[in-house]
Amino acid sequence: MTPDTAETPKTATRILGIGASAGGLAPLEAFLSRVPPHSHMAYVVVQHLDPTHKALLPELLQRATQMPVREATQGMPIEPDYVYVIPPNTELSIVGGSLSLAEPAEPRGLRLPINVLFSSLASAQGKRAIGVVLSGMGSDGTQGLQAIKAVGGLTAVQQPDTAQFDAMPNSAIAANCVDIISPPGDLPTRILACIDQMPEPGVAGMPSVDVEPAAPPLQRIARLLRERTRHDFSHYKTSTLQRRIERRMAIHNIATLPLYADYLQRNPNEIDLLFKEVLIGVTSFFRDAQVWQYLAESTLPELLARPGRESHLRAWVVGCSTGEEAYSLAMVFSEAIDKLPQPHHVTLQIFATDLSPDAIATARRGHYSADISQRVSAERLARFFSAHDDGYRINSDIRDRVLFAQQDVVLDPPFTRLDLISCRNLLIYFDHSLQRKLIPLFHFSLRAGGVLLLGSSETVGRYSHLFEPIESRLRLYLRQNNTQNSDLRLQVKSFPPLPWTTKELHVSPSNVSSPTHDNLQAAADQVLLQVYAPAAVVINDEGDIVYISGRTGKYLEPAAGKANWNFHAMVRDSLRIPIASALRQAENQREPLQLQRLEVQPPGGGIQSVDITVQALREPTSLRGMKMIVFRDIAPTHDIAANKQTSKTATQLSHATELQQYEDEIQTLREENRASQEELQSANEELQSTNEELQSTNEELTTSKEEMQSMNEELQTINSEMQTKLDDLALAQSDMNNLLNSIEIAILFLDQNLNLRRFTDRASKIINIREGDIGRPLSDLTTTLQYPELNDDALNTLSTLMFSEKQILATDGRWFTVRIMPYRRLDNVIDGVVITLLDITETKQLEQALREDIE
Repeated sequence: MTPDTAETPKTATRILGIGASAGGLAPLEAFLSRVPPHSHMAYVVVQHLDPTHKALLPELLQRATQMPVREATQGMPIEPDYVYVIPPNTELSIVGGSLSLAEPAEPRGLRLPINVLFSSLASAQGKRAIGVVLSGMGSDGTQGLQAIKAVGGLTAVQQPDTAQFDAMPNSAIAANCVDIISPPGDLPTRILACIDQMPEPGVAGMPSVDVEPAAPPLQRIARLLRERTRHDFSHYKTSTLQRRIERRMAIHNIATLPLYADYLQRNPNEIDLLFKEVLIGVTSFFRDAQVWQYLAESTLPELLARPGRESHLRAWVVGCSTGEEAYSLAMVFSEAIDKLPQPHHVTLQIFATDLSPDAIATARRGHYSADISQRVSAERLARFFSAHDDGYRINSDIRDRVLFAQQDVVLDPPFTRLDLISCRNLLIYFDHSLQRKLIPLFHFSLRAGGVLLLGSSETVGRYSHLFEPIESRLRLYLRQNNTQNSDLRLQVKSFPPLPWTTKELHVSPSNVSSPTHDNLQAAADQVLLQVYAPAAVVINDEGDIVYISGRTGKYLEPAAGKANWNFHAMVRDSLRIPIASALRQAENQREPLQLQRLEVQPPGGGIQSVDITVQALREPTSLRGMKMIVFRDIAPTHDIAANKQTSKTATQLSHATELQQYEDEIQTLREENRASQEELQSANEELQSTNEELQSTNEELTTSKEEMQSMNEELQTINSEMQTKLDDLALAQSDMNNLLNSIEIAILFLDQNLNLRRFTDRASKIINIREGDIGRPLSDLTTTLQYPELNDDALNTLSTLMFSEKQILATDGRWFTVRIMPYRRLDNVIDGVVITLLDITETKQLEQALREDIE
């Protein structure tokens, strides 16, 4: 996971990036046509363009918006209320407050210019960045939207069913990185509404939710999250949690935290969406290349070369997100193993955990898009990946090294006996109190000489006595064998906290006493409970431990493998069967059940006798349905002779009881085995059916792929034809302009509203018109003709389709034949009128002279 950037962006103008590909022109026009001309934002458009042809996109988009549309140039400053369009055969990015152009780094077909723009936008603008993905094929833009969402920006995509090609919008939606999904014409309104709900920090009159009155509703939201998901976000940094909540508030147009808390109370599905919002993380293969280079060249070789090292190494990647970092570690380890002398017999097991079930599911699939080639070298792609559909799949030898599991590092027990822990850019989300508990926990989980890797913004803080820097700049630390610190032991013992804290689980009546307890008395009570009270645990119906009192290390031990907080998995072997039987019996009786003189082997060696009490709890209401197990050590007796007969009788009773317990356990195991066989048979039939369906789906996908290939070829042909038609149209327009200007006849073309559409140069010498008058009504134009009925005659011709021809005298003494006729399109539709003005001055003069001669 990456830090939630909240720094003030370098660029003052808010920038909205738009990415589109095939079928993107229509949604681009629809989007820009709905943007107000004074939105105070700049719009940067990136579309997949043919690098060999001149782009007409700026001219086409100018028709849809009143904002000026410019083709981007190197270093062009970004101004509000402007639209900037990428030129062909370039990559466009935001640097500071200007545009930067670069030659594409990848060959044609592998370029991802939308990701380039969005990633630079996230870096330049932080949480003010906005990214929009429209129609297109492929997955370009998804990784860029993830980068924008990671820094707190706003992301939007075109509603897939309105897109001509929905692959790009669907890819972003599948990656869970989209805030708004709407038709392109509705996106501007929704985006501007979200911006209005998220005011700029520090704006007068717009108080932030960081003020003190917001704390109670924030605690209420955290409680709703905990009740719905069991995960506690109360120890997350308040600023991080608030920014994520603000985004959801803006999407639903909710103004205040109390109103949003009420909305969560009424809509449990929104709690799930907020949970995913808080867990958004961005990762990539070999992020921070210097760290991985140092691991490969120094840290792992030194770890492998240590004398007396284990042949089976264990690593834990905390907060693994979608698995890229865990797989990167497995690849680097494989490369380090190859450099060892043969045979080496060294294996590595990587435990990769994350809170998000969606991220874990993606990691387990091990399938990634084609754009990972930007971070993974060609050699590693060839060795550790196999090409699959439109991306790459992790090979089985790497996949088998990693065990993925959903785990809450705050609540669930940690993995132990580890050689390396990677926890990068996770601690920055937690407050200082939780960070101070996690660092000792990592120390406890590592073997002597283990390595801890943190993120670039994280350190071990005040626990420098626990970890010695290997390379401070890269946040690599070596575990120190310092276990004498009593504060450390206390923190490890009390961590991780349980889903129900002692504030919520009232085990002792003393907990409900008046809040005016004297501090000395409270401290003394705490010491008595910790030192002199017997060890005990409280478990629920499933056997999960919900509360621990006293020191239970003699009787409980964390199980190896996947983290498990279940009592039956943790209790020592010699106690498991008697306690399991007692728990079943205790369900049906009110009195406590006593187990006497059971033997257990503590970690320090020897044999310890222990009495165990098992009781089903019915009061108070919060404990109803739970069971308490109390352990009491028995001191060894010194008078063996006096107690010999008692011991013999107790032993016989114990053996009889144990035999009955074994018989009950065997019967239970038989029934469970029979049920398991039936379930496995059913599961096997379902898997066979699923396999047949998958085979059918695979055949359909193969057919679809061939159809898509054919469609792509047809689209290429259509594109070539359209380009040819555009060239022909441009040539025909040039011919028409030359024709009209070459004849000495004044011509006016008017539309159905008698607005000026086109004119010849000759007409501008008779009627006062220029290029800026295109679109003006005929009645607004001044002329030298003594023809006030011109507009009426044009209307009459348009309505009756009758020609009009008159000889009109001009104020300068010239005569003109004014002919008005309908404008008929090629499809035989009347679309205006054409007015021609033919100079007949010489004819009129000759006529006048002939009349004078006759007279």
